[in-house]
Amino acid sequence: MPKITFIGAGSTVFAKNLIGDILSFPELQDSTICLFDIDPDRLSTSEIVANKIKQALNAPAKIEATTDRRKALYGADYALCMIQVAGYKPGTVIDFEIPKKYGLRQTIADTLGIGGIMRALRTIPVLLDMCKDMEELCPDVYFLNYVNPMAMNCWAISRASKIKTVGLCHSVQGTAWELSKDIGVPLEEINFVCAGINHMAFYLKFERNGEDLYPLIRKVIEEGRVPEHNRVRYDVFKRFGYFVTESSEHFSEYVPWYIKRDRPDLIEKYNIPLDEYIRRCEAQIAGWEELRKRYESDEPIQVERTHEFASYIIHSIETGIPKLDEKGNTRVIYGNVPNNGLIDNLPQGCCVEVPCLVDRNGIQPIKIGSLPIQLAALMQTNINVQALTVEAALTRKKEYIYQAAMLDPHTAAELDPDQIYSLVDELIAAHGDWLPEYH
Repeated sequence: MPKITFIGAGSTVFAKNLIGDILSFPELQDSTICLFDIDPDRLSTSEIVANKIKQALNAPAKIEATTDRRKALYGADYALCMIQVAGYKPGTVIDFEIPKKYGLRQTIADTLGIGGIMRALRTIPVLLDMCKDMEELCPDVYFLNYVNPMAMNCWAISRASKIKTVGLCHSVQGTAWELSKDIGVPLEEINFVCAGINHMAFYLKFERNGEDLYPLIRKVIEEGRVPEHNRVRYDVFKRFGYFVTESSEHFSEYVPWYIKRDRPDLIEKYNIPLDEYIRRCEAQIAGWEELRKRYESDEPIQVERTHEFASYIIHSIETGIPKLDEKGNTRVIYGNVPNNGLIDNLPQGCCVEVPCLVDRNGIQPIKIGSLPIQLAALMQTNINVQALTVEAALTRKKEYIYQAAMLDPHTAAELDPDQIYSLVDELIAAHGDWLPEYH
C-alpha cells in the first residue's frame, strides 16, 4: 500500500484530477493519499473532494490531510508537487506588472522570460528545502514535479539533491490531441516520438501505421485551416519543419519574433493574447467560491481519467506492468530528466524532455541521439537562460540573474542592458522576502 503525498494539495482541481486517476486503478485503490497545503481552508476542500472520489470509486484508500509538510512526507513512496510560490498575488502580478512598465509584455510568464526567471528564483529554494526533508524522511521517494518553470526546477534538483525526480507536463500529449483534430486522424491511431526541452519539444515522428502525417499538417496551412489560437506554432512549423509541443501564446514569449512593443500588427497577425495568465488566474479566483460550494455540497463527483502521467508512473512502478492496454502497447511517458547522454547535441546535464519507459525498475529515459540541428539551436537559446538562472539560484550570485535576463530572447529583443539591470533590481526589490539574499 503506497503512501502518495500531494504537496500543494490546495490546488483542488488539479489534485482532484490526479487523485481520480490514481484511484481509478484497482491496484492502487488501497493507497494512502496524504494531502498537504499551507492554506487550511483550501486543504479542507481538497480533503472533502478526495473522500468523494474514494466514495465514487468505492475505494478502500486512506485519506489524510495536514498542514505539516514533514508529517506529510514521512514515509512517502511518491510525492506529487503542485505549488505556486508567492501565488497569484504578489508573485504573478509582480512578474507581469513591473516588466510592463519597461514595455516588456508577456503571455504566461512561468517558463522563460523575465517572469519565468523570477518564478524559478523564488521556487527553487522551496523545492530544495523539500528535498532536504525527503532525504531525511523518505529517501527512496519518487518526486513527481508539476511545478513550472519545469526545466529550471528539475535541473536545480538534479544538481543539488539525490532524490529521484522527474518533471511532468501535459503539453506533449495535449498537442498530439490538438493535431489529431486538425488533421482528422483519431489520436489512438497516431504514433509519435517527441524530444527537446520542456515547452520546446518537437515531434520527430508523427505517424499512422508507418505513414508520415506531417504532410497532413502542412495541408492545414495550405488550405487556410490554421486555428486562430495556433498561428504562432504553425508559423514555427512552416519555418523549422517540425511541430512544437507548447501552445502558441506560450511559445511566443520564448523567442524574439512575435511580441514586440512597437509592432501591434504582429500581435494581431498571430493572435497573441497578452497578459493571458493574468486573465486565467482572475477567472479562477472569481469562480472559486462557487466551485468550492459545489465540491463541498452533497453533489457526487464524476471521476474521468485525464492525460496526466503521474498515475501511470505510480501504477507501473507498483505493479511492474509496463503495458498500457490489452493490445500490448508499451507504456511510455514523457519526462523531464537530466541529459545524461540522451540528446547528443544539447548540453550534458541540462534538463531535457524525452520519452521514458516505466516499470518496477522505475523511470527509464530513452536515448534520442542528435536532434535536427535547427531544433537544437533554437532550444539552446532557452537553455542558456535556464543554465544561468539555475546557477543564480544555487550560488546566490546576482550577476547570473542579470546575465540570464540579458540572454533571454524576448527580453533582449526589447530592452537595452541598462534597462535590463534596472528591471532585475526592481523585481528583486518587489519580491522582498519571497527571495533569498543575493550578492
